[in-house]
Amino acid sequence: MRVADIAFNTVSHLTALRDSSQQGAAIALFPELGLTGYTCGDLFAQSLLREKAIEALVEIAKATAKHQIHAIVGFPLVIDQRLFNCAAVLGSGRILGIVPKIFLPTTGEFYEERWFTGGRDIAPTNVTIGPYVVPVSTDLLFVDEDPRLVFGIEICEDLWAVNPPSGELCLAGANLIFNPSASNELLGKKSYRRELVKQQSARCLAAYAYASAGAGESTTDVVYSGHSLIAENGVIFAESARFQFGTQIITADIDLDRLCHERLINSSFSAARPTRKIGRIPVSIAPKAVMQPKLGSLRPGASLPFVPSNSTDRAETCQEIFAIQSVGLAKRIKHIGAKNVVIGISGGLDSTLALLVTVHAFDLLGLDRKGIIAPTLPGFGTTKRTRGNAEQLVEALGTTLRVISIDAAVKQHFADIGHDPEIQDITYENSQARERTKILMDLANQVGGFVIGTGDLSESALGWCTFNGDHMSMYHVNIGVPKTLVRYLIDWCAETEFSGATKAVLHDICDTPISPELLPAAKNGKILQQTESVVGPYELHDFFLYHIVRHGTRPAKVLFLAQIAFDGSYERKTLLKWLGVFIRRFFSQQFKRSAMPDGPKVGSVALSPRGDWRMPSDASSATWLAEIDELASPPQS
Repeated sequence: MRVADIAFNTVSHLTALRDSSQQGAAIALFPELGLTGYTCGDLFAQSLLREKAIEALVEIAKATAKHQIHAIVGFPLVIDQRLFNCAAVLGSGRILGIVPKIFLPTTGEFYEERWFTGGRDIAPTNVTIGPYVVPVSTDLLFVDEDPRLVFGIEICEDLWAVNPPSGELCLAGANLIFNPSASNELLGKKSYRRELVKQQSARCLAAYAYASAGAGESTTDVVYSGHSLIAENGVIFAESARFQFGTQIITADIDLDRLCHERLINSSFSAARPTRKIGRIPVSIAPKAVMQPKLGSLRPGASLPFVPSNSTDRAETCQEIFAIQSVGLAKRIKHIGAKNVVIGISGGLDSTLALLVTVHAFDLLGLDRKGIIAPTLPGFGTTKRTRGNAEQLVEALGTTLRVISIDAAVKQHFADIGHDPEIQDITYENSQARERTKILMDLANQVGGFVIGTGDLSESALGWCTFNGDHMSMYHVNIGVPKTLVRYLIDWCAETEFSGATKAVLHDICDTPISPELLPAAKNGKILQQTESVVGPYELHDFFLYHIVRHGTRPAKVLFLAQIAFDGSYERKTLLKWLGVFIRRFFSQQFKRSAMPDGPKVGSVALSPRGDWRMPSDASSATWLAEIDELASPPQS
């Protein structure tokens, strides 16, 4: 842009509007006073500048019909012999509404009150601009035909105020806030600005788009960088490069369903009401799916939503979870006054993590690690590799190893109930799980301690545990940790918390296939019973769990998101198959979760019946499965 060059700036707006539309955008946000430039100073008193800005606004409004896009454009406007810093909403070839800026900075390098009047006390009114009669108010919402899409506007300093107007707008229904801004650059201001946008989007449970004036505004003593951001509920989705002279466009896809769901489940939001009357202007946002064939791809769409992709963030997450688990367990041990605990060790991921957490809890309390009784309970399907890893780990950590074979006890049980051991069915498998739990419970009585469970969040969601077997303990230390994160936690422990022989065995455990080892191994000792070949890939189930429980997402949309996240890894048919498995198991296995032991909540997805997830054990999955069946059916001609 060029300061005070209306013709040049009009072309820049029209070009950017066209390019945004071609990228599939439905709404385009431009910087504060973008038609004139923010730094015009006393030129704002020149009628020619203002007149040409109005003409440009009408021209851009007409272009929105051609490009099937809405736009928010900044310009100066005189009302009743007072000048206002305004943003206009343009769409369908018209000027739909105008919002004046409320808070005018007049400190340091800012002199806005020299030229403009604050919009707080302006009464809602109409102005005539070209062929349009346009409503003007600080309290306006723009409401689409789709009731999920409602947006409002605040301008630059409005965000920096103690009580930003976006709070009232969101309480009145806005779930998108657009902020045309001219925020100059200073040392450290980028981070502060970024946090403001991020936090306001979180506080308002909304999406927040912020477009700031670029380097072309720089003049005299101030420099502008064009720092622009798009956030959704506390997460930055897109951020521009700074200090560029050319036009930059950042884009993101906003999930309106997710925002609506967040508000539905947030009691603070539902209890609050706006204190002012907010006007509502109907708009018709053109659907852009045809122009944007990869709709949904312009947002963080991680295939592992529980696992941060950035290695630094992932390490911080692992450290935080490990601390939460350890302190939660330490409190229980301290409360009971126990000196001993019992934890069954299989050589698999979950029991390994539980043992590491228990060791850390003992260290926090200054207790002797020998008080951690860690029996390995080999059975019909136990392999040499897992048993060896279990024994090595227990000894390397300085805890107390017990080796108790369950073969004879289970065979006696089969004889007692008249079960043929050659029939390797659910009775065959669950008898082993319950025998192990019985031994652990009795050992705990013997040493005056309690049993620490090893099952994780993903197993609880699927009911992949034996009721009153590994389903039960006195404290389920892993119950808040999804399976896809367990391996990363153990890797993190190996690299930061432990060393030597412990580190080596931890890495080998991470490389071992996931299995309950309840069926005999192959003659070469290889594990034949691999969980993911039976119940499905945990990366898919954790994905389904996150979106269905955390965001209330219906099957059709879960499939839509999964196709984006797992593009090239799983076919649509495969995704539908395992989604159906997840839904069936999630509903049918609720009775196990209704009786689950205490355990620490570590993330935003938790299934404790005492807190996060209260679901009837007898709820029907028919409605969800019917939608999956519809998705699997061939389209009608």
